[in-house]
Amino acid sequence: MLPAPIQSALEGKRIFITGGTGTFGKWLIHELKNIACKLVLLTRDAPLFLKSFPEFDVEKITFIEGDVRDFNYPKGYFDYIIHAATPVVSDSLCDDDLMAIIVAGTTRVIDFAAHVGCKRMLYVSSGAVYGKQPPELEQIPESFPCNPISAYGKGKLIAENLCLSSGVNCVIARCFAFVGPSMPLNAHLAIGNFIGSCLKNESIEIEGDGTPLRSYMYASDLAEWLMVVLLMGNEGEVYNVGSDVAISILDLALEVRHVLSTKNLINVRNAVSSGQVIERYVPSNRKAIESLGLQMKFDLACSIRSTAQSYAALNS
Repeated sequence: MLPAPIQSALEGKRIFITGGTGTFGKWLIHELKNIACKLVLLTRDAPLFLKSFPEFDVEKITFIEGDVRDFNYPKGYFDYIIHAATPVVSDSLCDDDLMAIIVAGTTRVIDFAAHVGCKRMLYVSSGAVYGKQPPELEQIPESFPCNPISAYGKGKLIAENLCLSSGVNCVIARCFAFVGPSMPLNAHLAIGNFIGSCLKNESIEIEGDGTPLRSYMYASDLAEWLMVVLLMGNEGEVYNVGSDVAISILDLALEVRHVLSTKNLINVRNAVSSGQVIERYVPSNRKAIESLGLQMKFDLACSIRSTAQSYAALNS
């Protein structure tokens, strides 16, 4: 549940959210749907979404259908805009198309923000904008020079710059890795795959050698951090959003298995190479903690357990 001061600040407000039916969006509106504010969500197919998630079929949530690149502006004034729409990274989407969708979508949302004159816009970006994290740098800070290597990261960085140069009052959240209810259990997300394997009593498959370091923040912490950044972050500032507690992929698999009390076989596809440099993707979240008073309320074990329980409840 969002803290009382955040709930109070949002009462009576109208909020427009792109990507509101994606994973991040569902986590956000789960926290917002019990507050006395109005939510308008951009989605491609509202009936399909509500068929899968009927708990969001409530009076305070309005859906408009469209593509983030050319959606029709919803009517009325909006206090806040949260731009969280991002194309799904897949083999069927080439790099140029991926970047073009990110940039065109952000341009459209900026134009809408300027048109409506909202108080503030939050752009949900990604730690991918930093590029490769140096192995000697345990946690990557906001001051680290951005040099993205993926099309996704490049598109996100262009979009960030568009927001910051637009004249719209905006703030940026660079998000890392997360875990929570309704996250995909069969996609490219290691923690989701591991939880899914344990729930199905299947072997846990680690594609690499298990040494890369990641960190995971729970869904409700993510939602709270994003809303605090939106309401309290300094205009034009960038904030990392994510856990700073590193864990290797192999240790993550072991932790998932331990928390869920299973004995699944863990298959590590590749052997560790001699003298190998360990890959990291772990943020420093000190800026958000020290300047915005944020904290992480859920540790990894609790996050894994709560995520697994949410799926078990759906299938019971």
